[in-house]
Amino acid sequence: MVKGKKIRILIGDDRPVFRAGLRKLLSREREFTVVGEAENARQVLKQVRELKPGVLLLGALLAAPNEDGFDVLGELQRKHKNTRVIILASSEKEEDFLRSAQRAAALISKNSPFSLLAQCIRRTDAGEAWVDAPLMPTADRSPSTGPEPPGGRGMEATPLSTREKQVVELISQGFRNKEIAERMFISEQTVKNHLHNIFDKLGVSDRLELALYAIHKNLQAPQQRAMLA
Repeated sequence: MVKGKKIRILIGDDRPVFRAGLRKLLSREREFTVVGEAENARQVLKQVRELKPGVLLLGALLAAPNEDGFDVLGELQRKHKNTRVIILASSEKEEDFLRSAQRAAALISKNSPFSLLAQCIRRTDAGEAWVDAPLMPTADRSPSTGPEPPGGRGMEATPLSTREKQVVELISQGFRNKEIAERMFISEQTVKNHLHNIFDKLGVSDRLELALYAIHKNLQAPQQRAMLA
């Protein structure tokens, strides 16, 4: 974020009390400004179109297609790509997790502390992907039985080279290409080449999908998996 520039936030949720409480908390942060609220999916789209927020905090119920087939996430992807969507999720079902996460910039639990939400907003506004650890499917976070081989079971089961695995680990931790290049002592172009090969091998199309794939397939570094467990 440019120094001195405020992050413009729109809150979309069907519960007035929740919106009011969240707005009050956000107003305490100097770099945040809440530009509006919306109580249903169509109102969300209208407010995004008129107010042009940088970040949309969207309740999980509004993120899902409603009874008449209106899909607010689909509309936002097609018409308002400059607004970064953070889904405030409550479901831990794997299918719900994947469906929402693949179409939003970030996914965070409604039970997260506000300090974590604030950090999520800042990093999402800066263009990074964010996936809240408590929302990972429990099957992927359960401890494995028996000793784990160096690099992790998931890592050994992938078609990736050693360097590509290192890139995946850093991507899943939220590092950008320049930071990855510095940590691996390679050029940014080499990082891009690695990413191209990784996307092709794993069948993913962007960094968020890659981070989700890494989490679901247990492709993080051992110390990071311990933090998520």
